[in-house]
Amino acid sequence: MGEGSCNCLDEPCRVLEFYSGIGGMRYSIMKAGVNATIVEAFDINDVANDVYEYNFGHRPCQGNIQTLSAADLDSYHAQAWLLSPPCQPYTRQGLQKGSADARASSFLKILELIPRSSQPPLMIFVENVVGFETSDTHRIMIEMLAKAAFVTQEFILSPLQFGVPYSRPRYFCLAKRKPSSFQSPLFNNQLLWAPGPLVDNDDMVHECNQPQASYDQWLPACEPIENFLEFKYPTIQVETSSALKLTTMVSIEVSEGDEGNGSDFTSASQYFVPSNLIERWGAAMDIVYPDSKRCCCFTKSYYRYVKGTGSLLATVQPKTNSESSSLEEQCLRYFTPREVANLHSFPKEFCFPPQISLRQRYALLGNSLSVAVVAPLLRYLFTEPS
Repeated sequence: MGEGSCNCLDEPCRVLEFYSGIGGMRYSIMKAGVNATIVEAFDINDVANDVYEYNFGHRPCQGNIQTLSAADLDSYHAQAWLLSPPCQPYTRQGLQKGSADARASSFLKILELIPRSSQPPLMIFVENVVGFETSDTHRIMIEMLAKAAFVTQEFILSPLQFGVPYSRPRYFCLAKRKPSSFQSPLFNNQLLWAPGPLVDNDDMVHECNQPQASYDQWLPACEPIENFLEFKYPTIQVETSSALKLTTMVSIEVSEGDEGNGSDFTSASQYFVPSNLIERWGAAMDIVYPDSKRCCCFTKSYYRYVKGTGSLLATVQPKTNSESSSLEEQCLRYFTPREVANLHSFPKEFCFPPQISLRQRYALLGNSLSVAVVAPLLRYLFTEPS
């Protein structure tokens, strides 16, 4: 084992958690089962910090990360830095300004502090959207890590590859400072598209290096969506007139003021999609069923907008196959925040403070990460070769 390295058999690794959000990275550390302790978390979002504090009993530092100095970070004596920086500079829907985007500045500042630190971290973990890997920020990161004697392994992985029926591919960079090394050094300085190294399978090198044209090969092993639902429904097949009558009873209008009352949001009725939205946006909706094995990624705009923000659940399967009535008859509803959290593989004990509004809950979850994916990556990162 390299000098100063840490694994599950030593004293707890001291970890700094940047852009901590609602705690997805911390839950991933816990699920990974590594011997680590979060010595500090950082996030500028006051609402996210309310949620983090509510669940972990510790409020993250809320100052601007860009004000941190090398001496500040040295004072924590941390061996690992975990980062999930803002993704907006790299999203397909954004301007893709990369390092020129002001929201990339804090991440670049942290990278600049590595060579200035008297106690640089032994391990670094970065999570971001697909597209980050082609950005100039990525190029700067890789160059800085190489100069600081880090070896990297990069991944683009989705929860679908871990049995979760949720299509959310994300980019990950794992970095270890020499002389520490990965369990599977064969993959050093490569971008991988499959979780082969996480299961210690070097024979998967060819598959890992091939971009995923389709995740369909992983679907048979995924659980059905119904296993992740908070409000469950029996298999219902009704005639057209009955389905429309049911739709009328359970659909409600979602107004600007409905979601801010601080309630526990336990009533299923508020999640049904109003008829006017179905009429206007039906062709753009991604509809899934309880027995489906894939749903689309939920964004921070879910529940505010319909197009491209996440899947809708059909609670009724009509007997009629008429295209003109199919969506109206299926009693579409939004996934609840608890169900989105389930698909993110957050533990059952995770919950929101009652004052967090419904739209805030969706926005915070949309900016979070998949524990099912990050946990095995962290376990792999924190384990030294025997």
